[in-house]
Amino acid sequence: MSTLVSDGNMNNGSHVTTTRTKPNILITGTPGTGKTSTSKLIAEMTGMKHINCSELVKKNELSTEKNEEYDCLMLDEDALCDEIENDMDNGGNIIDFHSIDFFPERWFDLVLVLRTDNTILYDRLKNRNYNDKKLSENVECEIMQVVLEEAHNSYDKSIIYEVQSNTVDDMENNVEHVIEWLKNFQTPFINTRNSNNQ
Repeated sequence: MSTLVSDGNMNNGSHVTTTRTKPNILITGTPGTGKTSTSKLIAEMTGMKHINCSELVKKNELSTEKNEEYDCLMLDEDALCDEIENDMDNGGNIIDFHSIDFFPERWFDLVLVLRTDNTILYDRLKNRNYNDKKLSENVECEIMQVVLEEAHNSYDKSIIYEVQSNTVDDMENNVEHVIEWLKNFQTPFINTRNSNNQ
C-alpha cells in the first residue's frame, strides 16, 4: 500500500468548508475483513474515537426491523446519521461500518476499504456462525467488489485507499500507514468538500 498522503485534489464545483480541525476516517469492507480490529488499533494508537456502527445500531435500537432470512437488523440510516452527527462535526472519529453510501461525503477525510482473500473471508464468517445464505452472499460481495464500488460512487477518489487485510501483519501495516497519513493531515484542504453530497 502506498503512503496515505492526500494530494489535496478537489472536485470542481461549489464547496463547503467545515470548522473541523481533526479528521474523520471511514474504515469499511465486507463483513469479516477486519474493520473493527483495524479501527480499534488505530483508535488505541492515536486517541481518536472509534464508532462501531453495528454495535451502535443494536445498543440504541437504530433499526426498523429484523431480517430473519439474513439474521440481521434492518438499519434506519437517518437515525444512525442523527446519532453520530455531532461527533462527526467535531472530528477525530473512526467510523467502522460495511454500509457507507448514505453517510454525507463531507464527513470523511480518508476512506479505507479493506479487502480479504475469499478463502480467508469464508473461514472468518464461518467462525462467526453465519448461516449459509448470509455467508455465501458476503463472500460474493467481496468477489464482486461491492463495497469498493460503493466507496467510489460515494466519495472523492483522492481519499479512497484499497488495502489488503488478510493477516495481522497486513493490519499492522495498514494502521502504520494511517498514522503516517494523520501526521500529514492539513485542515484547510481536507475539510473542504463538494456540496453535492451534504
